[in-house]
Amino acid sequence: MIPAGHWERILVSPELLRIAMMFLAALSVGGIVYVVIMPLLSDERKASKRIADASLGQAGIAARRSETPEAVSMRKQQVQDTIKELEAKQKSKKKITLSKRLLRSGLNVPVKSFYIASAICGVVIGGIVYVTGSSPLVSGLAALAGSLGFPRWLLTYLAKRRQRQFLTEFANALDIIVRGVKSGLPLNDCLRMIAEEIAEPVKSEFVEVVEQQKVGVPLSKTFERMFDRMPLQELNFFAIVIAIQQQTGGNLAEALDNLSKVLRDRMRLKAKVQAFSAEAKASAAIIGSLPPLVMVTLTFMTPEYTMLLWTEQLGKMMLMASGVWMLIGVLVMRKMINFDY
Repeated sequence: MIPAGHWERILVSPELLRIAMMFLAALSVGGIVYVVIMPLLSDERKASKRIADASLGQAGIAARRSETPEAVSMRKQQVQDTIKELEAKQKSKKKITLSKRLLRSGLNVPVKSFYIASAICGVVIGGIVYVTGSSPLVSGLAALAGSLGFPRWLLTYLAKRRQRQFLTEFANALDIIVRGVKSGLPLNDCLRMIAEEIAEPVKSEFVEVVEQQKVGVPLSKTFERMFDRMPLQELNFFAIVIAIQQQTGGNLAEALDNLSKVLRDRMRLKAKVQAFSAEAKASAAIIGSLPPLVMVTLTFMTPEYTMLLWTEQLGKMMLMASGVWMLIGVLVMRKMINFDY
């Protein structure tokens, strides 16, 4: 018979605790892989299948079903190789230079001019902060933020606004290609029509495509460069459909018509999301603007009550801490009311 104290020493031994911890860690990692990574891989496989079906169209899908299993397997392998090649090319270009960011934002200015404008912006913001009575350290930090942070935030804002404008007109451009191909026009003539008739910024992007084709650049390469200038998933779908259609064949008009419908459905979904989140955005705007409005009101009503925050060192530190916490709160609320779809 084993004494009770012996069982307690066995149960609390370091070796058993170590083994239990390793088992729980392995179980946790396995659960995370099963819950997070496996759905992503499944979504990638489903997306590849949808792109392949869109590039073939209904007639191509019916013809593929009537093929032999060997031919179907070869076609699937060819489509998958094409998609993997295009995705590998896009993932290999992760580094975004300043010139590329200027190109994506639509600013036709050289990099040197941007640096000069950033320096001027930093000097102006630092001077304004210094004139208000802040210390040289705070003014230097404000100048640094004004020269490095604000101009790059402005580039990001302009690039996103340009991408939204591109998506608004991109479905119409696809409809022009569909109608042109159905009427017997070649794809190059349809692209030329878009470059002449569609609104900006789609017009300028397709003008680049047409100009590159005139000097002999392959069509797949021109769309790859367009995706580099306009990194949108919808444009990626378009480039993949064109590349697969050129290599495997299929009904281009039907494939682009399906893609146009998908883009319009995504736009409608975006509008629904914006409508459903409008109340939350209004609440976040009220919550975020209430403290500064109260501060301004108290400054006008009783300036001697709030002036200590601007003249005393402790008050300046409290203002800086409050601003940081307000910024964190606004960013958290922005993350909560912005949805990916």
